[in-house]
Amino acid sequence: MNSFDLLHPSVQHHIVNSLRWTQLRPFQETVIPVVLRGEHILIIAPTAGGKTEAAIIPILSRMLTEDWRELSTLYICPIKALLNNLHDRLSRYASLLGRRCELWHGDVGPGVRNKICGDPPDILLTTPESIEVMLTSTAIDHKGLLGQIRAVIVDELHAFAGDDRGWHLLGVLERIRRLRGRIIQRIGLSATIGNPEELLRWLTCRAEEPQRVVCPEIVANDGVDVQLDFVGSIANAALVISRLHRGEKRLVFLDSRAKAEELGTELRDLGIRTFVTHSSLSREQRLQAERVFSSESDCVIVATSVLELGVDVGDLDRVIQIDSPSTVASFLQRMGRTGRRPNCARNCLFLATDDLPLLQAAAIIRLWSAGFVEPVSPPPEPYHVLAQQMFSLVRQESRLTRADWGQWLDQVFRDCCIASAIDTIAQHALDSQLLCEDNAVLLLGPVAERLFGRRNFMNLLSVITSQPLFHVRYGRTSLGFVHPLSFAGRPTQPVVLSLGGRSWRISHIEWSKKTAYVEPCKDHGRSRWAGESMPLSPRLCAEIKHVLENSQEDAFWSRRSGDRIAELRRELPFAASRGTCIVSGQQSRTWWTFAGLATNQTLANMLIGYLGRLVRANNLFIQLPGECPLSDLQQAIADAAKLEEVDPSVWAERGGELLKFSELLPSDLLTRTMIARLSNIDGARAILESPITVL
Repeated sequence: MNSFDLLHPSVQHHIVNSLRWTQLRPFQETVIPVVLRGEHILIIAPTAGGKTEAAIIPILSRMLTEDWRELSTLYICPIKALLNNLHDRLSRYASLLGRRCELWHGDVGPGVRNKICGDPPDILLTTPESIEVMLTSTAIDHKGLLGQIRAVIVDELHAFAGDDRGWHLLGVLERIRRLRGRIIQRIGLSATIGNPEELLRWLTCRAEEPQRVVCPEIVANDGVDVQLDFVGSIANAALVISRLHRGEKRLVFLDSRAKAEELGTELRDLGIRTFVTHSSLSREQRLQAERVFSSESDCVIVATSVLELGVDVGDLDRVIQIDSPSTVASFLQRMGRTGRRPNCARNCLFLATDDLPLLQAAAIIRLWSAGFVEPVSPPPEPYHVLAQQMFSLVRQESRLTRADWGQWLDQVFRDCCIASAIDTIAQHALDSQLLCEDNAVLLLGPVAERLFGRRNFMNLLSVITSQPLFHVRYGRTSLGFVHPLSFAGRPTQPVVLSLGGRSWRISHIEWSKKTAYVEPCKDHGRSRWAGESMPLSPRLCAEIKHVLENSQEDAFWSRRSGDRIAELRRELPFAASRGTCIVSGQQSRTWWTFAGLATNQTLANMLIGYLGRLVRANNLFIQLPGECPLSDLQQAIADAAKLEEVDPSVWAERGGELLKFSELLPSDLLTRTMIARLSNIDGARAILESPITVL
């Protein structure tokens, strides 16, 4: 008996007769018996590889065979656009079998939500933040709505696991499991990653329960069209894009919203039909751009990572990457948007606009061609997320006591937080009037009421930090959101913004409502958003050094990129030195380590006590004060090598800036989190113990 024969007869019928599929893919056949047995599973496949169908087909079969009723399946995605995109497809599959699929996220209105609560569907597409709403809202019977959940499908699991939303996800899933009172099957879907077994154990929180990773055979790199070109500027990138691949549909990725807007404007000026989409555009603007782009053939869509996570924009001919993503996994995800049609190879053209992005792109391509993919590591010591879950439970459970917290949350946080964390956070909350007790029952205290009371309740539902953005409107049309830095300009000239690749002149700003009203114009505009520099892995930074220190030219390089890398090798000869190198300039010294941001920031913090606050770190080097005599600098490095630990206060200073809910933590746990997140003591010691060349 093959796997197809294990499916419910109605599912078999509709696969053949309604969907007209002639066969299932081999890895989908492998998935079916695992899901039918109720085991946890992680399904690994490239974009458009059939992961969604691999998960949902056997789940629908179980619904029929085991007669699941009420809301039995949650399908969770990291972004609303992906949920919207999946809704029609999953609704069709469910409706063929007499079942319903509905959508619940931040853009879904109260009318639809009330209907779902009154008449729950079989499958609900949602986000962790919306689940938090269901669990904590006093207007929702959370046990009645979620108490019959049998299975949870988590799409783009790697995107969750890489930041604190993953810990938030595990927290709300564990709370649903406790409401259910029995095992809930967890199914993860992910693009290619380096540590799938570890990621599945993280998702299930229970290594003892049956679980399996299913991954289709890796497609060889043969026939994949990858090229790296050096163009020197966004304007030149637009010129190259305008002249290449005319008549084809091209998706261009950038990792900067401001540069996406700049490129969109340049392409439109060159007469290219162009659409722009990123997270700061309004939902209406994004949907319009993605909908029109999906139906056209000779056009360009310029996007940030919002289109990396599987949103369907139709069959693509080309993917173009401006500069470089920060990981090989991200590159694979983006390139995987192509090659879906027969006789169409996967492809990606890198256009580097500056020297460091050129080297980074060359290193990414080398790691990929060697078969390397980064492991996904959940952020360590998530005490602030544990605190958020504790406070959410106070809202969820009307009779919660201090003894109850562990029963709800220990399974998720026991391996990543110290054993006393719940008691420590609880005592801090009581001492700080964040919480109070009434006959042992916990209630929000006056301080927490100000932070998370009725008017600020939504702040408690998400671990995502948000910028102080202004809403931009053209009449009644919402265009998107920009940082107030965008309004800075010359006093005698009007401020012109760029949103959606179009220019808008500000006509009026309502500061109290954080709203800017605009009108279209032909002048070039600029919008700004604040953001942290992207940390690169030590492996990628070391590969950048390898690109510089040898004379090899890769087959993927264009003549321009090869020429520029050859020039950089001559300009940066110290990259070939053993160990690290300090290069003296006119006003500063640069310590080239190629060690990654965490290691370099740790080294910088070690040196601050000796050299003052002028020490700055990035992924590749540390900027040192130039006025410091070389002998003093060398002594400071020698003294730093003897340090047993770094001053904890140096790390704790950034807690409130980088961590949401840091105010819920006692100072010792906040410091632990920041040190675990931002430092690499072992990496720093390795650098301090390696040879240092001074030029």
